[in-house]
Amino acid sequence: MLHQSERPDGPVVHEGTVDCSPLQLDEVIAAVYRSYPLLQGAYYSRNIAVGEQIAASGAFDLKLKGASENGPTGFYQTYRQSIGMAQPLQSGGEAFAGYRIGRGDFQPWYLERQTNDGGEFKAGVLQPLLQGRDIDERRAAVWSAQYGRQLVEPEIQAQLIQFVQEAGYAYWNWVAAGESYAIADRVLRLAEERTDRIEAQVAADLIDPPELTDNLRLIAERRAKLADARRKLDQSAAKLSLYLRDEAGQPITPGSDCLPNLSEPSATDASVGTYDVARALQQRPELKAIGWQQQIIQIESEQAANQLLPGLDGMISGSQDVGAPTSKKRDKSEFELEAGVYFDMPLQRRKARGKLTALQGKLAQLSAKRRMVGDKIAVDVQAASIAVDAARVQVEQARDAVRLAEELADRERTNQREGLSDLLKVTLREQYAAESAQKYVDALLLYHLALVDLRAALGDDRP
Repeated sequence: MLHQSERPDGPVVHEGTVDCSPLQLDEVIAAVYRSYPLLQGAYYSRNIAVGEQIAASGAFDLKLKGASENGPTGFYQTYRQSIGMAQPLQSGGEAFAGYRIGRGDFQPWYLERQTNDGGEFKAGVLQPLLQGRDIDERRAAVWSAQYGRQLVEPEIQAQLIQFVQEAGYAYWNWVAAGESYAIADRVLRLAEERTDRIEAQVAADLIDPPELTDNLRLIAERRAKLADARRKLDQSAAKLSLYLRDEAGQPITPGSDCLPNLSEPSATDASVGTYDVARALQQRPELKAIGWQQQIIQIESEQAANQLLPGLDGMISGSQDVGAPTSKKRDKSEFELEAGVYFDMPLQRRKARGKLTALQGKLAQLSAKRRMVGDKIAVDVQAASIAVDAARVQVEQARDAVRLAEELADRERTNQREGLSDLLKVTLREQYAAESAQKYVDALLLYHLALVDLRAALGDDRP
């Protein structure tokens, strides 16, 4: 593997500052947690869910009611004022209390609107006995909002896993670009170091001048490849800066002096490569999200089923007038207790039946989706594990290929120095060695990307 001393010299363009020690993937992921804008935006989903829950709870707000109804002209002149409060109850009913005063000359058929001089105090309770007793629209909205608040968390986790996976891809592509640059730099230096020796051999008529020309051509080609490798390195560093950010959230483009070595497979990585479907099924947020969606639909289904019941409400109230009586009969002065039962039911009940049928269909859809998502998670984990194992084999074979290619290139260079070979053979051997080294880098990159995919498949948002 290439050493740190063979890294490209000089920093990439910086938009921030980072420690020049080798940058680790953990640091990039920590920056994602700390200040990645899309993750910060995802966190605001909690605020939205809290707001929706508060809004749903508003159906149980204490309500203040008042009215002023006056008829100052006409045969009957009446003046009625009222104020009161109504409190929706968690049991589905409503408690109410109020005060009213009615003065004037009332129509004989509206004498109940008249009160004693001090007015009338009234309080009571209205309670559903069938429809709306166990669940109603207000409570269903509150419970659905509570489940909706829980649903936000797996949705945020799913985005976090995606962002960490993308950050892992950007990081390892940057590291691999650094290795590719080092390979291009090394083969260029080999050609440049030969120039003085070839010039001396041409001056001594030991070799023909075209040999020098061919080496200069080779240097020009390798300088062009080095420039292209630098372009890819700078571009990969810029892409990494989307995830690597400072405390203020500003992107940091890491310098090439921060490049770590592209590490080989280790024993600890091997334990990660063993796929665990049960672990993934427990950790993956998709199944958790579907579970909360099912809870919300279940609440709506219970509300729809409740709508099939008849509307049967019970009410009890008491009222007491105060002050001087308004009539000689004193019919407003006694305490009045009133109780009633109210019945209401659509005969066909098509609205409730239709909604219940639709919601049962949605539940069946979610159940089918849950099974499919579970199967997909198992396949994702298995496929990622297979990719890790296959990449490990590729790394081992590519490592052997690099060793053999370097041995052949070294031998050919020695033969050329001793006059037993020519530049063409050396060039070919160096080209093969460089291609083998690049394939080794590609294999290592594939291995690390496979690990990133495996962790995402397992539902891990940290490496």
